[in-house]
Amino acid sequence: MVPTDLYRRVRESAYAGKVTRYAIGSVVALSTSVVVFAVMDWLGVHTAIDSAAAFVAGAIPNWILNRKWAWKMKDRADFMREIVAYIVISVAVWAASSWATGETQHWVNHHVAKGTGLRVILVTAAYVVVQAVFFVAKFVIYDKWVFAGRSRVRAALRSRHQVWTAARANRTP
Repeated sequence: MVPTDLYRRVRESAYAGKVTRYAIGSVVALSTSVVVFAVMDWLGVHTAIDSAAAFVAGAIPNWILNRKWAWKMKDRADFMREIVAYIVISVAVWAASSWATGETQHWVNHHVAKGTGLRVILVTAAYVVVQAVFFVAKFVIYDKWVFAGRSRVRAALRSRHQVWTAARANRTP
């Protein structure tokens, strides 16, 4: 197979389209978050609050773009699997970014001269690195569980219950 044929097949696949839409949505959300984070850090707000505000600013467009555009879901959201799971994943990433930016801020305060833009750039870069580290993991979790359609766990439990009741009905006294 010629490399251009492989490239064309990958480019035209539905999965590649989903990955591309997820990446574009993530860039939009990250850009929104970075702007909010950098402005708040420049204003001297604590990094945990910066991360929280940046999280909220990016999470809203990220949810909408992922659910409706990347995964093309049109029906009502499953509260536990989609909304609660999305929030739990997002809070975990927020906690990691709060920790990383706090540590970077601490380091910057002791090693970089005040009044330089380098301080904001370094702390904001720490925020971006955390988002990049979680990028692939979030895609896999979103694709296999959060936006996967019907819950496989619920279906498995329902099936197990049906097997139990059917087996009990076929017993002789």
